Amino acid sequence: MTWYDGKRVLVTGGAGFIGQHLVRELLERGAEVAVLDDMSTGRPGNLAPHPRLTVEEGCVTRLPDPGPVDMIFNLACRASPRHYQADPVGTWRASVYGVEQVALLAEKHGARLVHTSTSEVYGDPEVSPQREDYVGHVNPVGPRSCYDEGKRAAETLLYDLHRTTGLPVRIARIFNTYGPGMAADDGRVVSNFVVQALKGVPLTIYGDGSQTRSFCHVRDMVAGLLALGGTEGIDGQIINIGNPGEFTIGELAEKVAALCNVPLVVSPAPLPADDPRQRRPDITKAQSLLGWAPKVPLDEGLADTMAHFRDVLALA
Repeated sequence: MTWYDGKRVLVTGGAGFIGQHLVRELLERGAEVAVLDDMSTGRPGNLAPHPRLTVEEGCVTRLPDPGPVDMIFNLACRASPRHYQADPVGTWRASVYGVEQVALLAEKHGARLVHTSTSEVYGDPEVSPQREDYVGHVNPVGPRSCYDEGKRAAETLLYDLHRTTGLPVRIARIFNTYGPGMAADDGRVVSNFVVQALKGVPLTIYGDGSQTRSFCHVRDMVAGLLALGGTEGIDGQIINIGNPGEFTIGELAEKVAALCNVPLVVSPAPLPADDPRQRRPDITKAQSLLGWAPKVPLDEGLADTMAHFRDVLALA
């Protein structure tokens, strides 16, 4: 028996990369799940039919009422720079107008709300590791701002609603997540490197490769989100969910090449504007309030991800 057993849960963005894993785990835990996804980056085939699952195609900015729900997980927003920069206005609207619709629905049904924010709210950080009380270093008008500032504005709205109306919201600041279920055209560094290595082409490294990231396997990410939703007495908390293991992009390229058993050949490219130089979460709050910490080592997670992409490329 878990908190989710018998609960009715809405997952916006539930056909996306993280969403599909979250939905499957919710069903495993006995929940009835409704999914809303505009399928801009999600795919209907990511969700197998299930008697306790309903899937509706639609936009979070025009959120239909699925009826009474006990919990809402809001994952609706493009998360890859390639995708969110392709429609910056739509990204901002999903982040801000969409969050308002989700919050109104949560208020209407008295539902607990877990909102997925991002480590991008920290921008190009001047401190490391990043704690939740760090206010960030963000360019408000750069090419990444539609996502970074959209997510920051969403946090502002949700926190003001929590203060003024008691909205039972919890905010997850998600750090780089990878694993099976990623799309080959996702555009983020793990999928890029793995697909390039499996195809036998040079790995594209932006800048000199010294910038760092912290990579959290999707299995650990979903466990963190479920803990955030199911823990009592933590309304209003903002919590980093990520893996504090820190690797340079150059180190990641070396790992991927070695695991794929190919020589490391690099194709250098200019560093994109406002690309963060460093990413590393402080997960003290997640450990103390949720009893959560990541378990999947990077080498194990990369092998898992490679197996997924071998299947994807074989079907392409």
